[in-house]
Amino acid sequence: MRRTGPALAVILSLAILRPAAAFVTEEEALFPAAGTRAQTVTVLSTTDADVLRPAIEAFQEANPDAELRYVVASSQEVYAAIAEDRARFDLVISSAMDLQMKLANDGYAARWDSAATARLPDWAKWQDRIFAFAQESVVLIASRRGFQGLPIPQTRRDLTELLRDHPDVFRGRIGTYDPRASGAGYLFATQEARQSDSFWRLAEVAGGLSPRLYASSIDMISDLKTGRLALAYNVLGSYAGPRLEADADGVVVEFADFTLTLLRTGFVPTDAANPVGGGAFLDFLLSARGQALIRDRAGLPPIDEAALSASPHLRPIRLDAGLLVYLDRLKRQAFLTEWSSAMSQD
Repeated sequence: MRRTGPALAVILSLAILRPAAAFVTEEEALFPAAGTRAQTVTVLSTTDADVLRPAIEAFQEANPDAELRYVVASSQEVYAAIAEDRARFDLVISSAMDLQMKLANDGYAARWDSAATARLPDWAKWQDRIFAFAQESVVLIASRRGFQGLPIPQTRRDLTELLRDHPDVFRGRIGTYDPRASGAGYLFATQEARQSDSFWRLAEVAGGLSPRLYASSIDMISDLKTGRLALAYNVLGSYAGPRLEADADGVVVEFADFTLTLLRTGFVPTDAANPVGGGAFLDFLLSARGQALIRDRAGLPPIDEAALSASPHLRPIRLDAGLLVYLDRLKRQAFLTEWSSAMSQD
């Protein structure tokens, strides 16, 4: 999550360290109201302000008295802000589905019932409390130059065998999330481990090749483009696609065995100061115009049940209480211990 260009909003603070025991923010932007009777809507999000700026501005065109204060933080800091600091926001948006589910399950998400949320398929919402507004593939990205003429893998088995057979090509040039530092990285790793034992086989092989660990997809994409990496594993496709589509060297791969599909979600907190405003912005993101802007201007794939049906390799992470399994303290510790052992063989 980072700002990629000059925001039209007024940037109030960047990478602010709040007082002790408070959550850390990365960006704060104010989108002033055009009308004279400003009603402030506060949004806490893991998505950059620039990404959602077209949707925010379109929402304000339809609601000229809406002033929107948009705060960006990491997924773990978003969770801490609500669960620990009890910070008051009107809408909470995050890519970490498990942390969103825990907040809702622990009573921090209010019910929101509207025509927009009613239209969502059952798999894209939970108990009228959490709602998905984008579905994003988790992909492999590769550099043709970095592969030195080797075939681009299309399955996890292909990738595992390629790394095992050509260690000198890939040593020190594999990137992936560090699940100890990234909420999204932890979600991807645990969900993939639930889907298939191939996750651990791949982790053991990659762990013997000095992999580089990251906290964001954007940093992995950047290092692939500069040649530092030959490949990066479990990258958000919504970030990789736009940044690599004009790059003749970069390749984005949705694995044919299965490709995890993340749901980017939002909820209205129970103690929101302006729940109607937060819900109205959520409804706009789910509206036909909002979904079109998310697709065409933000580069985020909108909720599309037909697309999933047409691509059986896409496997959505289920928005249900099963997401809580790996948030148990002992299970988390055991998973990270096993992951660290596999990925730190040097």
